[in-house]
Amino acid sequence: MKVVILGGGLSAVSTAYYLQDNPKIDQISIIEKDDQLGGLCRTYEIQGIQYDVGPHIIFSKDSEVLTIMNELLEQNVHKLRRSNQIIYGKTFVQYPFENDLGKLPKEDIEYCRTSFLSNPYESYEAKNMLQFFLKTFGEGITNLYLRPYNEKIWKFDPCFMDTQMVERIPKPPKQDIIDSCDGKTIDGYLHQLYFTYPITGGIQEIVKSFLKKLNPNKVNIKCNEIITSINKNNSMVNIFTEQSTYEADLLISTIPLPELVRLYNNEVPNNVVNAAKDLKYNSIAICILNVKKDYAGENFAFMIADKSVIFHRLSKIDFLGDNYKHPEGITYLAEVTFREGDQISIMSDEELLNKVIIGLEKIGFIDDSKDINFSEVKRFKYAYVIYDLNHKQNVNLIKDYFSKEGILLNGRFGTFEYINMDVVIRNSIELAKQLR
Repeated sequence: MKVVILGGGLSAVSTAYYLQDNPKIDQISIIEKDDQLGGLCRTYEIQGIQYDVGPHIIFSKDSEVLTIMNELLEQNVHKLRRSNQIIYGKTFVQYPFENDLGKLPKEDIEYCRTSFLSNPYESYEAKNMLQFFLKTFGEGITNLYLRPYNEKIWKFDPCFMDTQMVERIPKPPKQDIIDSCDGKTIDGYLHQLYFTYPITGGIQEIVKSFLKKLNPNKVNIKCNEIITSINKNNSMVNIFTEQSTYEADLLISTIPLPELVRLYNNEVPNNVVNAAKDLKYNSIAICILNVKKDYAGENFAFMIADKSVIFHRLSKIDFLGDNYKHPEGITYLAEVTFREGDQISIMSDEELLNKVIIGLEKIGFIDDSKDINFSEVKRFKYAYVIYDLNHKQNVNLIKDYFSKEGILLNGRFGTFEYINMDVVIRNSIELAKQLR
């Protein structure tokens, strides 16, 4: 049996790894449009500094997958203690927001305390993200941080977002909120409190480690190949690229669902086409800036809900270890989400960088643009899946169609689910079991 995998991110590479020992499979081909594999797990370099597409970290509640990821890296891995902050005005509030409320102004503390302890939304069913926040945290925590931050990162009104992504967030105990308001900082999200990361090479080392374990006699990797169309003919699938043609007994797609529907030449029903067009996602601009002074201290990432600051998260790359430090200054990674056709999407890289610099000035991380040693902008079309109110029915409709076509789906955008690296690998393991 010949297997073709579309896309070359972590999902594609891990799928190939777990499939290669299947005796029913003779050959596996990975087709990737870029010059190397990795997808959103790519690591880039500027002036000797390696950085990822956002601050990837290695953690998981899935102990088996966590062990797999760390063992893949062998000796090239170390453990770090997370230190993330929320910038609230000029104050650092420890993440998550509800666990460090004592840092807020007095009136904000009381707003959070009162609206949590006497919450009129508590008994109502939450049918969207905003309702979930109100029900779980009350008006104060919602209005002061959760609503503006989520509006900023998603570029979407939380009234029109599904609860799928947030419904796993537990309701804080009343005593924790009382203690937090009284000035006692509480550690939250304990499964993320410690994480691991490659000592050198960035998060792409995970992908490279899988690649080293692929059997070159069985797995064929093709980069720089842009797919032009896909045809299903009885039991066989033909994949046409600008350079070549591939024939597959089984097609596994990890490319974004809208792209798969667009490339599929068979008569796709109109409702499936429309469902794919209706899927929502955010793009991201990654802005790397090396600056002269360090105002971040021993912290890693900063969340900023203030909408006058263009980036929603700022990460200190130096935090990840000595190999990620530049001798001339501190390196930050600023993340800016955008959607096709919005104001940010039409900005030039220079305009975007100027906005980021203004934001750094406002939060007090630089004095002015003269503090910037060097900078770079990279943009990525598919970054975050948006769970709007139509997401579930649209995705299920598309998945059902391709399932009937005998085409398997995997990966964040291949399944159009907001999943992290650990879930990607777990899904690859389960997919391979399914084909045994």
